[in-house]
Amino acid sequence: MGGGLCDPGNIPRHLRGDVGSAQSQMIPQGRQAWSRPGIVCHWRYFPLDSMEQQTGRHEKGNPMQDVLTPLFIALDTLGRIARMMHPRRLPYLVAILGDRDAALTGATASSDPIQQQIGVATTFALQACAGLRAAADADNPMAETSRAMRQYSRALEALAVLADTVPEVGRYFLEPGVRDDPAFRQSPAADSGIFHSGNATNERGGFSVIVPPLYDPLKPRPVIVALHGGSGHGRLFLWNWLTEARSRSVIVIAPTAIGGTWSLMEPAIDSQNLEAILEQVRGRWNVDPTRMLLTGMSDGGTFTLLSGLAEDSPFTHLAPVAASFHPMLLAMSSPRRLTGLPIHLTHGAQDWMFPVSVARTAHRALAAAGAAIVYREIADLSHAYPRDGQGEVLDWFLGNT
Repeated sequence: MGGGLCDPGNIPRHLRGDVGSAQSQMIPQGRQAWSRPGIVCHWRYFPLDSMEQQTGRHEKGNPMQDVLTPLFIALDTLGRIARMMHPRRLPYLVAILGDRDAALTGATASSDPIQQQIGVATTFALQACAGLRAAADADNPMAETSRAMRQYSRALEALAVLADTVPEVGRYFLEPGVRDDPAFRQSPAADSGIFHSGNATNERGGFSVIVPPLYDPLKPRPVIVALHGGSGHGRLFLWNWLTEARSRSVIVIAPTAIGGTWSLMEPAIDSQNLEAILEQVRGRWNVDPTRMLLTGMSDGGTFTLLSGLAEDSPFTHLAPVAASFHPMLLAMSSPRRLTGLPIHLTHGAQDWMFPVSVARTAHRALAAAGAAIVYREIADLSHAYPRDGQGEVLDWFLGNT
């Protein structure tokens, strides 16, 4: 594939190798750049005239559609595989992948910037597939699988920059119920986009933000703070929420722990950083203080409870996923904080790291303490993040059910 769309040499510097390793920034034309120090907008901007030049090339059989369709299929398959990840399932998961990545190798060189960006996403998707296939024979299969799935997150990041320019990509990153909403065909709001502050994947303690395209500065928006799992990173975890953020017009913040994982032994360390991050976001966007959700996966879920149950927590709702739990957590809270506190607890019955009995204990203890708890136990879910359940969590959070 030398010189083609999928050639690593064609990957922009800020996406090559380690996503965000360089802090280059491109501010969309016609949008106000955020001048606050240390926070930059990582756009790969494609002007409208470039999009107009693509008119007629999105129909079936045209070059762009021929590349996008197999890419969407491969990404959807990788997403399903991520949900089912389990040490004993690796051969089965590779079988699910099948030959869906084979169609991705047909990309050819192009001078068109949109095609080039699709090629960047394709490259990362291919790397994810290759890494997944190799993981089963590795000395530490789950570690190798985790590395492979990071490339899946990078593929989503590379593709996401086209969401406001290429209609097919924009539809891909919307929930089915709003894909035909004409509001999403308008130019995105001036203050919308994807922003990063000190959150390249070789940095700790920073954060990334999604501000939805329909953001209206006159209307306070709900906020979701999503915490990655142990050894994870906010910049990679962010993309789990892109579709829902754009569809429901919520602001999503994905911070990165200061240390290798969240400060479970000294919760004040990361809790104080979360508060500082919230202050920065409040200083720029109109945030609804009555709708602030703290959620997280694995260690991020455990920290959601540890930090979110504190008396002075700013969060109105908690939604831990695949979290650990000890009844002593309740001793660190107070009846005033716990009584009526909305908590949505999700756990997989096949969780191989934190057995489902842990979640059942948490459910009973939190309910007995007076929390308004919803417990969702998913029969086929292992220690993984169930993206297909986010709609339910958002309905609960936004009061739609």
